[in-house]
Amino acid sequence: MTTENSATALPRAFLEREDVTDALAAHHFGLVFRLAKNALGISYSKIAEACDIKPERVGTLARGEGRVTSFDKIARVVDALRVPGHMVGLLPRDWELTAHPEENTVPARRIATTRHGDNMHRRAFFRASAGASLAVGLPDPTRLTPRSKLGSNYPEYLRRRTARLRRMDEILGGGDTYRVYLGEYQETKKLLREASYTPSVGKELLSVLAEQAQQAGWAAFDNGNHADASSLYHESHQAAVESGDQPLAGNALAFLGYQKSGNAPREGVEDAASACQTASPSAPPSVQALLYERLAWAHAVAGDAAETERALHAAEAALSTAADSPAPDWAAWVDHNELSIMKGRCWAELRRPIRAIPLLEEALRRFDDKHARDKSLYLTWLADSYMTAGEVEEAAGIVSRALDLTAGVASVRPQRRIASALRQLEAHRGLPQVRAVLERAKG
Repeated sequence: MTTENSATALPRAFLEREDVTDALAAHHFGLVFRLAKNALGISYSKIAEACDIKPERVGTLARGEGRVTSFDKIARVVDALRVPGHMVGLLPRDWELTAHPEENTVPARRIATTRHGDNMHRRAFFRASAGASLAVGLPDPTRLTPRSKLGSNYPEYLRRRTARLRRMDEILGGGDTYRVYLGEYQETKKLLREASYTPSVGKELLSVLAEQAQQAGWAAFDNGNHADASSLYHESHQAAVESGDQPLAGNALAFLGYQKSGNAPREGVEDAASACQTASPSAPPSVQALLYERLAWAHAVAGDAAETERALHAAEAALSTAADSPAPDWAAWVDHNELSIMKGRCWAELRRPIRAIPLLEEALRRFDDKHARDKSLYLTWLADSYMTAGEVEEAAGIVSRALDLTAGVASVRPQRRIASALRQLEAHRGLPQVRAVLERAKG
């Protein structure tokens, strides 16, 4: 065992033992402590120091008495153990990055460029953790009761918690995250109904609720639960309006527009346009860019190239504007590379491959493979553009890459897009490259 800044790093071989992974997934940390002591000779006092737990508490847990139940304490334990792929820890893993101690640089080699098996292992571990309902119980850190009085700092605690859980969406699909996100939303809704708080705290709680509803709605949408997604987006909009959070209210409308674009393009455009108006020009640049991106997509699906280009220019202008304050976490992921991907997707949807292909290829080269769901999804638009351009073999190779990335990801959207691409390729089965992809997809 090694130590670093009061944290212990358990060996990977130990963390991958079936009894250890099962215990971690169920948050039976006492069992993990006992196994670490027996197998590795790590003292309970060392574990206590690393995990910021009293030594006597570690011994009690190791005897099977009691559980670590609060979110913050679970997070501290997981971070201390450096559990690979755990949905709370989310720290750099040694099997995901290769370090060069002689260089003062961030390691560049990422998970999906090493071994496909590692990628699958990480997602399997995430699913196990999510399935164990790590973060669904909110009575923490203050052991809340129906008559609890919430302090002014509690909404910010929930907002930070929501931001941290959002990192799950970078790895997992909605099939794995929906229940966790929905649980967060339902617990906050219960707090609003049963707890005691000042009017200003109540407004902040409503804003958090709106953010959580969007998070749960996105997971439902990603999992193909469109009715649930729509309901959550509407509830989010109502909560955001009541809280006075205009950017979040606009984002709720943008989500609704994005969802409607597939079946009702004109309604999608209307909601996306309303989103931009609702958020107001005072919204942070990243928020404005996100909403204009969604408006551009709605116009592209509706077949309006001129309006698509106008909205993309607006998004670019917003993103190039200096921000007066940090972006909200729910929009912080929007950057110039993300905008390039959206541009490429829009031109692919409008069947303009000469514009779409270079944008998508360049942006996807910079897009980390660990974001497997999103990258596999974006690759399908690149494949579409090559098909439109008559480059069938190139399209087949890209679909094959998307199949690699989407393996094990519980998301309906890339699966449906890949299925559509495979149907297009069927007409070209005579080509060896195409036939190989089609046969592989069957397996």
